[in-house]
Amino acid sequence: MTERAGMMGAGWRDPARLRQALQLYVVTDERPDGEALLPIVERAIAGGATAVQLRRKQELGRRFVELGRALRELTRQAGVLFFINDRVDVAAIVDADGVHVGQDDISCRDARRLLGPEKVIGVSAETVEEAVAAERDGADYLGVGAVYPTQSKPDAGFTGLDGLREIVRSVRIPVVAIGGIGLANAEEPMRRGASGIAVVSAVMSAPDPEAAARALRSRVDASLR
Repeated sequence: MTERAGMMGAGWRDPARLRQALQLYVVTDERPDGEALLPIVERAIAGGATAVQLRRKQELGRRFVELGRALRELTRQAGVLFFINDRVDVAAIVDADGVHVGQDDISCRDARRLLGPEKVIGVSAETVEEAVAAERDGADYLGVGAVYPTQSKPDAGFTGLDGLREIVRSVRIPVVAIGGIGLANAEEPMRRGASGIAVVSAVMSAPDPEAAARALRSRVDASLR
């Protein structure tokens, strides 16, 4: 068991601890072969990913649970925070550390009722109004973006770096920047107050996911010194 694994369990909702656990947040992509996600996520964790979100918009429920259980095992062994996107039921079944919901998904308050007080709930926000409302409703962190144009989620709104900074100044909970982030621009969201960066293709589509995660983590760490 790693040192990080020893930190698993209750207490992830502590904001200071959560900020550290959200520094490099890898979101899985929608490739048809879900099994192919596992070795990529494993290499991303080896490279320094601190959080993983399983995002499968088109996956059937049973398969979603199977993938969730497999990633739950990987992340638990490594002491990495593990989220399920949208599906509160799947998050509960696989004992994920929490769920991430969008503005059109089940509400933060209802997710809390279903998951209980120990689980972490993240909410997507594009504007200050959405961010403040999410914090008021009990969100533990925000996923804010897109901070750059992105092809990973074509339906995402655009917040930009200035919008990110405004949201960071408007809430007290950790903010993770997402959307179009890669090695070349990874430090800018951190300079505007983000607690971490969330990436999809920068790691999931990289020829070497471990090296990609390590390089991104080094940029995040450098920006926090």
